[in-house]
Amino acid sequence: METPIRFARLGYCRLHCSDLAASTAFYRDLVGLTLENNANGEVWLRCSDKPYDMILQQGDEAGIAGAGFEMENVAELEKAFARLEKLGTSPRWLSEDECRQRRVARALTFVDPVSRLGFEFYADQEKVETYVPPHTKIARMGHLVLNVADLDASHDFWVNAMGFAVSDRVDGLAEWLRCWPNPLHHSFALLQGDEKTANTLHHINFMVTDIDDVGGAMNRMKAANVPIVFGPGRHLPSTSIFLYFLDPDGNTTEYSFGMELFEEEGARGPRELEHKAEVMDIWGSRPDPRFGKGSKVLAAHV
Repeated sequence: METPIRFARLGYCRLHCSDLAASTAFYRDLVGLTLENNANGEVWLRCSDKPYDMILQQGDEAGIAGAGFEMENVAELEKAFARLEKLGTSPRWLSEDECRQRRVARALTFVDPVSRLGFEFYADQEKVETYVPPHTKIARMGHLVLNVADLDASHDFWVNAMGFAVSDRVDGLAEWLRCWPNPLHHSFALLQGDEKTANTLHHINFMVTDIDDVGGAMNRMKAANVPIVFGPGRHLPSTSIFLYFLDPDGNTTEYSFGMELFEEEGARGPRELEHKAEVMDIWGSRPDPRFGKGSKVLAAHV
């Protein structure tokens, strides 16, 4: 296995929306992100001291259109470019103008060879003023989960080639991955899709700072007639308390509180978990059929 590349965090997710105004209102008013920018066809929403954690655009069809990971530094970004070139993914350096628009020092883009989602890796992103939660005390965008066409091939790419670390797995069904050396139990997870769900969005997560944020969200979503599709409950793999609900395009969004953290060195190895419902919720709740049945991965052009 190649030497791991050092990542800092999951940076952002990009969604195309069937109704940009409705999705903007949902993520701003109900989820609790703040509006940073609305120009050039892009709505930037954030829950951090960075200029965007979500980018929304109007689209002919709804779907996940991209995601980004921030690297520890430019040297790690250079290492990632060389690795991606070696793998034959044809990465491209963003131009100075593109980097300036994205408010990063340097960035590359490529297409995930399995999910076909376009990704950006970047370094030294500008900071903005401190995020002030309007209601829910969001700590960060936590993770992105995809239903993929071939879990084994995705493992080869993200773990064996790019150096993500497996925290837990269910053989043939799911892997929870750390963008090493980030300590979160998972910033990215991969699920084996079927013929209907392969290469689609499963969910996007926001981590909150208090269990009351989960309870308050449940009542707020009910009052707004937002479908709650799973929870509240507690995941076995990460120990997180969770609540899942749907955005206006039917994409699953999650609030979670608490998560196992891993040391950079000497962390426990990945566990092989049983294929049973209690893995997803040790409290015993069962998901709505709409849970994790999000919009598709949109064709990437890099």
